[in-house]
Amino acid sequence: MTQAGTTQERSAAATGPDPSSAVLEATGTTTLPERQLAATTWLLGAADDRDIARHQWDEQGIALLCCGGILSAVRIPARIVWATATTDELGKVDAFLARWFDGGAVFMDLHAQLYYALVPGTAEWRLKERDFPGVSYLGRDNFLGVPASRLTTPKGRGYWCLPMQSPGDLCYLDEVESLVITGRAALGEGGGR
Repeated sequence: MTQAGTTQERSAAATGPDPSSAVLEATGTTTLPERQLAATTWLLGAADDRDIARHQWDEQGIALLCCGGILSAVRIPARIVWATATTDELGKVDAFLARWFDGGAVFMDLHAQLYYALVPGTAEWRLKERDFPGVSYLGRDNFLGVPASRLTTPKGRGYWCLPMQSPGDLCYLDEVESLVITGRAALGEGGGR
């Protein structure tokens, strides 16, 4: 029998890997700051000017992003979301939204009492605004004030009630439609398809 490999390979096999050429392996754990940074970086893809958007998030906690590219949004009056959740307690509504949606990202404008479900930029919204007053699809040619990803508690102007867990983690359109239809029915306001 002969030995295979060079002297250097046999030496490396006997002593283990060279620490100077070690590669870090992922542990499978992602921290909240890492997820927020990844989400922020992805959201910046919807900004006209990334530096301005970063500055707006740092200084004001909200940045203006373009809809219709990598993302669009569905604007939903809080009363509809609260009717579906059967509560207006924000902590309970946030927990409800985490159960309702299979992933996704939703934020709330506390002053205007509006929720915004982020959906793919190419989504085809089927519900008619005349049948669901106050509910609007914000696609191409719309701009949206989006809170900084670090804002995850209900204070200030707005916050992420369902934070984006990874880049591009958007709501499924059928889940948003179902939320709206269920809320309208709970309010007894009707609405058609």
